[in-house]
Amino acid sequence: MFRLYWADEAGLPADDRGLAYGDGLFETIRMSGQRGVLLSRHLERMVRDAGRLGIEVSRKELANVCVEAAQRFADRFKADGWILKLTLTRGSGGRGYRPDPGMEPNLLVSASPMPPAPDSEGVAADFSKVPLAVNPFVAGIKSLNRIEQVLAAAELGPSLFEVIMADRDGNLVEGTRTNLLLRQGGGWVTPPASSLAVAGVLRQWLLERLRQRGETVTERPVTVNDVLGPDCQGLFLLNSVLGIVPVRTIAGHDLPVDSGLATIFNPLETLE
Repeated sequence: MFRLYWADEAGLPADDRGLAYGDGLFETIRMSGQRGVLLSRHLERMVRDAGRLGIEVSRKELANVCVEAAQRFADRFKADGWILKLTLTRGSGGRGYRPDPGMEPNLLVSASPMPPAPDSEGVAADFSKVPLAVNPFVAGIKSLNRIEQVLAAAELGPSLFEVIMADRDGNLVEGTRTNLLLRQGGGWVTPPASSLAVAGVLRQWLLERLRQRGETVTERPVTVNDVLGPDCQGLFLLNSVLGIVPVRTIAGHDLPVDSGLATIFNPLETLE
């Protein structure tokens, strides 16, 4: 069980551990009417990763909240869709960092309009000056601890869609809000899930589809030379809200753009 809060009525309590310590996680789900894009994967990730943090939550309860939220919010937005956000925290209280045993989680539910669609012919990106340190214990979890992404996003200007963050060894990991997929030689390359701050649901869905099609997908560290070198046949940014976004230029360097990958993912075909 959890305590349910609607953002359009009231916020979380002042002693909520998500506010105090980032003790929780969240999901942002693209909605069309009362159905969600890759909805089951979002719910499965939240339940799984909450379990990794020691927060117990029922998938069935989350699904019921999504139904209630869809009935509550869908009519407020245009036909082009909206965003459902679920923020789950460990709950309220505890002394300092140490939580009380048997705490009841808090779930905050909010809705917002769809962001502008990226240019289908490709976007501009750059390399971030902010390094991304990923703790292996929480790798891949979409936790509330996103301060590195906040600092990197401050580098974005009107002409930049995304900045790509690197780890302490200089390997490219992910964007502030996107995962990376590189076309190179006869296949696809993406950083391994163990290196990611956020392992996106679209990333996993797409890797499965590419492998089902018989295409080669390699999970390994990605370097700047991989992106800027002659073997690069395209760089793509993955986000379940924004879709598959080709990069046209990065740090002033032109990249080849192939729109074929975008045809694999039609959000309307993954609604649940």
